Amino acid sequence: MTRPERLRELDLLRFLAAMAVVLFHFAGFWGKGAWPDPAREVFPELAPLARFGYLGVDLFFVISGFVILMSAWGRGPGEFGISRLVRLMPAYWVSVLLGAAIYGIFRQGNGVPGLVLPNLTMLQGGLGLRNVDAVYWTLWVELHFYVLAAILAAIGITYRSCLVFMAVWMFGGLFADEAGHELLQVMLVPTWSPYFIAGMAFFLIHRFGSTLLLWGYVAASYLLALRWGAWRAENAFRNADEVVVSAVITGIFVVMALVATGRLRRLRWKGLTVLGALTYPLYLVHSQLALPLLDAIYPGLNRWAALALVIAASLLAAYAVHRLVERPGAAWMRARLRAALEPIRSSAAPPVTRLVDHGDRGGRGGDGLNGGEPRDRTPADAMQS
Repeated sequence: MTRPERLRELDLLRFLAAMAVVLFHFAGFWGKGAWPDPAREVFPELAPLARFGYLGVDLFFVISGFVILMSAWGRGPGEFGISRLVRLMPAYWVSVLLGAAIYGIFRQGNGVPGLVLPNLTMLQGGLGLRNVDAVYWTLWVELHFYVLAAILAAIGITYRSCLVFMAVWMFGGLFADEAGHELLQVMLVPTWSPYFIAGMAFFLIHRFGSTLLLWGYVAASYLLALRWGAWRAENAFRNADEVVVSAVITGIFVVMALVATGRLRRLRWKGLTVLGALTYPLYLVHSQLALPLLDAIYPGLNRWAALALVIAASLLAAYAVHRLVERPGAAWMRARLRAALEPIRSSAAPPVTRLVDHGDRGGRGGDGLNGGEPRDRTPADAMQS
C-alpha cells in the first residue's frame, strides 16, 4: 500500500484549530476555568475574538473526515483500528494520568480516583461518567465516526461505497433527528456528522477530482453545519453571534475546499509537520496543566505574562509528550497489535490457486464509466484542479 502524501497544509490547520481552542479556554471562556475569574473577564480585550475559539472543534472534525478516510483507504477494519489506537491512546493515557496527578497533588480538576480508570478506556461518554478533562467530549464524538469508518472498511472502501456510506449517514441522521429516535441519534451524531461527511467529500475531491456530485455533498453538509452551528450558538455558547459563527463555518469550508483542490500546495515548510504533531497532545494537556500553574504564578505575574507563560508551558509539554510518549508508544503498540491480528489473518487466508490471466474483461476498471471506479489523479491532474 502506497503511503499517502503528507499534506502539510492540514498540519497547519490542525495546529491553528488547537490554538483557537486554547485561546477560548484561556481568554474567551465564561465559566469556571484555570483563572480565579472567568477568562472572558480576565481578558476583555481578547474575549470578543477568543470567545469563538470553540469553533476550532468544527475545523477539527472536517479535517478528521478528510484524514481518516485517507488513512483508511486500502485498509481492512483491523489495520484501521490499529492505526487509530496507536494514534490516540498513548497521549490520551498521559493526559488522564496527568489529571489524576493534578488532583492527587493539588486537589484541582476532575482526576478523582473513581473516574480515572473508566476514563483510561476512553469509553466514559457511553457510561455516563464525567470526563477527567472536559475536552475529552470531542474524542467520544470522534469514536462514533471511527466505528462507522471501521464498518465501511469491513465492507470495502471504494469511491462508490463512500458515496453510498455518506448518503446513508447524512439521511439516516436527518431521519433519526426528525423521528426523535435516540439510539440512531447517538449512533449517527447528526449534530456533528455534516463535518465528517464534508471532510470525506473533500478527500474524494482531492484524490479523484471535482465532480458535481461531490460538491453536492459538500454543499449539503455546509448547510447542515450552518444550521447546527446556529443552534449551538444559541443554546450552548451563551448567545454567540450567529452571523460570526456562520462566517467562521463558511471560512472553514472555503479553506478545506482550497486544500482539496490543491490551492494550498505551496505550504510545504517541513516545520508544519512538527506543528501538526503537537496538535493532539496540546489539545489534551493545556487545560489541566494550567490549573496548578496559574494558581502558582497569578496574580504575582501580570495577566499577559501569565497567559504567555501558560501557553508556552502547554506547547513545551505537548512537545515532550509527542517525543517521549507518542512516538515510542505508537511503535511499541503497533508491533504488538499487528502480532495479535496475525492468527486472525492466518485463519482467514484463502487457499492459494493458480489462475490463468485472460486480461482485463472490463467492468470495474476505467474512468468511472459503466459503474467503474474513477482513476486516482496524477500529481499533474491534481495541480490543474
